[in-house]
Amino acid sequence: MIRTFAVSALLLAAAVWPAAAAPRVPAAPATLRLSRAQAIAQALAENPTVAAAIEQVAQARARVAEATALPDAAVATTLEQEQNFLSPRTATAKDIGLALTIPFPEKLRLAGKAATAAVRSAEFSLTQLRQQLAFTTAQAYDAVLVAAQHGVDLEEAKQLAQGFLAKTEARYQAGTVAKLDVLKARVDVAQAENDLIANARAVATTRAALNRLLARPLGAPLETTDVLAAPPRLPDLDTLEALALASRPEIAGLASDRAAARDVTTLARRYWLPDLSLTLSRNFTAGSPAAFSTAASFTIPLFFRQHEKGFIAEARHRESELAADARDLDAQVALDVRTAFANADTALRQVAYLRDQLLPEAADAYRVASVSYALGGSSALDVLDAKRAMLDARTQYTDALGAADDAVADLERAVGAPLPMPSGDPHVQ
Repeated sequence: MIRTFAVSALLLAAAVWPAAAAPRVPAAPATLRLSRAQAIAQALAENPTVAAAIEQVAQARARVAEATALPDAAVATTLEQEQNFLSPRTATAKDIGLALTIPFPEKLRLAGKAATAAVRSAEFSLTQLRQQLAFTTAQAYDAVLVAAQHGVDLEEAKQLAQGFLAKTEARYQAGTVAKLDVLKARVDVAQAENDLIANARAVATTRAALNRLLARPLGAPLETTDVLAAPPRLPDLDTLEALALASRPEIAGLASDRAAARDVTTLARRYWLPDLSLTLSRNFTAGSPAAFSTAASFTIPLFFRQHEKGFIAEARHRESELAADARDLDAQVALDVRTAFANADTALRQVAYLRDQLLPEAADAYRVASVSYALGGSSALDVLDAKRAMLDARTQYTDALGAADDAVADLERAVGAPLPMPSGDPHVQ
């Protein structure tokens, strides 16, 4: 009985041990389905660059406390009438005191204002980073849409190639076409298959790029819910330029830097305000009762020209530098808006032309060539050329839609605010 029980226990342990010893495989991430707006929101919430910028803002807030902090107190000890330096107990008088330096309150106030302006500047930098990340995420999302749409177009191209191959082989069996037409059709099918293989790599690459921005594993499954469509019409350029000058975080951040520079200049000019140094001591003298003493001192700016030629001059030149930077930044922002507007306007016009002109004409040309070939009126080369032109037109249209979405997103980044919706038809005209 005991031997049977022992054998059963060993068998049970052998069965359980592999399962217990096997390494735990992490669960695969779930498929994420999201729109372009959701992708941007998740990137802003999860991307580590935003987290780093938030910490920089927190550091700037901590520097406000540093700028307004009082100096630490110091303990001062004096030993007098020692017989030598190595015999401190021979001193006949000892002073033990607490020393404290109190800056002039106006200096603390101005230093705090300058540090607070630096906080605002860091916050504007964070806003600028968020806008740039939103634009980059929109680009990555559109790249996924473009790659997926190319896959759809290439799959249709493969089906058309296979249909043409079947039709050519039937005609070859009937003796109405040469063997060369069959070979051309087979090459076309092979080319379509190869294009699909290359597009699969593009799909995987674009999804990995989007996952990186979303702070997800690069190979995590991802599905997009938006589709490629023509963006709305653009607002007036003058309206966008005025909105950019009022909304761009760089301009607001530079204005905050200029305010901080003025406070620094004012602080430098207050060099004559005295800082008070106060020392409270208790005196011990041999043969005498303990006593207290108070010592106070303050600075006297005898060498005032050092301040005029040094700190004050530096602060003034810093103000002039920032004023020049502000004028240059206004011009840069205006140019950025105009360039982005021109790109977006051109992209929208290309979308309209491809949709209304090139695509219908290419489809008609392929239909005519295909029907004519079925009736024996055109060659296989004519059909293949017409099909290639139609598929090229679809590829151009897909690329144009993605480029238009990216151009509009870049224009929104250049403006620094959501684009106002123009009145009238919201679609491309």
